[in-house]
Amino acid sequence: MPSQQPDIIFLVLDTQRADRLSCYGYDQLTSPHIDAFAAGSTLFRNAIAPAQWTIPSHASMFTGLYPSQHQMLQSYSVMPPHVQTLAERLLAGGYYTAAFCNNPLVGVINNGLRRGFHSFLNYSGLMSSRPNQAGASPSFLDRYRQLFKRLVAGILNRVQDAFARSDWLLSLSFTPLMVPLWQTALSFKGNTRKSLEDAAKLHLQRQGVAPDQPVFTFINLMGVHMPYHPPREQIEKFAPHVLQDRDAQSYLRRFNSDVYGWLAPLMGSLDEQQKATLDGMYDAEVAAQDAQVGAFLDKLQQAGRLDNTVVIICADHGEHLGEKQLIGHSLSIYNELIQVPLIIHDSQNRLVRETVREDVVSTRCLFHTVLSLAGLATEAEAELSLEQVGTTASDSVFAEAVTPQNVLNLIQRRQPELVRSRACDQARRAVWLGHHKLIETGNASLELYDVAEDPQENLDLSEIFPEMVESLQASLAAFGTDAAAHERVFSDARASGFDDPDVRRRLQDLGYLED
Repeated sequence: MPSQQPDIIFLVLDTQRADRLSCYGYDQLTSPHIDAFAAGSTLFRNAIAPAQWTIPSHASMFTGLYPSQHQMLQSYSVMPPHVQTLAERLLAGGYYTAAFCNNPLVGVINNGLRRGFHSFLNYSGLMSSRPNQAGASPSFLDRYRQLFKRLVAGILNRVQDAFARSDWLLSLSFTPLMVPLWQTALSFKGNTRKSLEDAAKLHLQRQGVAPDQPVFTFINLMGVHMPYHPPREQIEKFAPHVLQDRDAQSYLRRFNSDVYGWLAPLMGSLDEQQKATLDGMYDAEVAAQDAQVGAFLDKLQQAGRLDNTVVIICADHGEHLGEKQLIGHSLSIYNELIQVPLIIHDSQNRLVRETVREDVVSTRCLFHTVLSLAGLATEAEAELSLEQVGTTASDSVFAEAVTPQNVLNLIQRRQPELVRSRACDQARRAVWLGHHKLIETGNASLELYDVAEDPQENLDLSEIFPEMVESLQASLAAFGTDAAAHERVFSDARASGFDDPDVRRRLQDLGYLED
């Protein structure tokens, strides 16, 4: 392929809310490095994720399809073989394709999201400084290491329990000596620093890459995902009360160890201190990750590697931190989950740098955009590139939220009343047209919001503007008909490796599977 094809870096900040980055207007300086990068890039103010959690959202970014079209809706879903992924298309177009992934749902389970990569390194779990190459047969040493990981994890669980029950040990856990140890030992979120270092090494040294061959790099970082164990210096900036207040420490320890609490709706609102604790710790994680992303980008910039590189920084979804009595990202389709950051630096300026785009766009169109910027898009795909999309007020964007079945089963067993009262078993769909957003829950509930004037979606306008509701409902109906036309029968397919004990343990640690 011609040497003018750009390198492409596709960086997903897993679980990153747009409204917690200072370049999106947050009043805390959580992201100075991303802010600086965004200033010279194209920032999309109203980017919408197609789904509220990892698998369907990544599948949409990798295929250009909405969830109801690709049907990757569950932890055990597998990509249908007739759907080509972004990496497969780039591989066929001459790219060297590599992934550096910290989320086991994307890299550990063989669900089709790894297809098309020359190399796919997984960093999730303990001993994350030694990433596993996806698909490779484990050596004796690898099997021994996995056994050792399980043994150490069991010991750490008992130690964690002791700290949660003792005020003295709890206070000790927040001392300068202990915080880094907890972060290393109890965070099952991969290794942000190592994965970024390895990705930078590939772009700088280009080992295994043919002369003049372009590189496509997918990176998934889990720094802001629960549980929260940010460095002490960031806690001092964004959640200093946690270092002095035993009640806040106790709440945080309970929260970090209560996986069910990350999944189910709350029975009531968080109190002021609890909300401040979650907000502050999340912000601290955002700031810690921002510093590492900044170091990664600076390294490439100083080496001149960004001169012919497209860099995409986005999120697969956001996170509820108590808003609307919700935690995590299992259920809703509100802005806290669906409105995500999207920043694109195009070295050729086809997406005009130093600009802010206000149009509503879908991150599913990153599939089309990458292919277009690589010179590999068909005519129809190029029309959906973000170079083109969003230029008229008539363009509609959709999102879908289907509660993961394992989460629904868990809530049904523990708190069945929540399933009914919060419609946990009902699919949610939303459509945006201009600054209006309609949410349809099941076949009964409708909510209309002016998200420009009311981004927190506090005022339901559905009874005030019935004509707008009717018009947007018609758009949802047409979307549903089109999605049904794409649907294929593969609901019984299960991703290989899903039942592996080590894989299941990693997913349980992150709250993706019930015990």
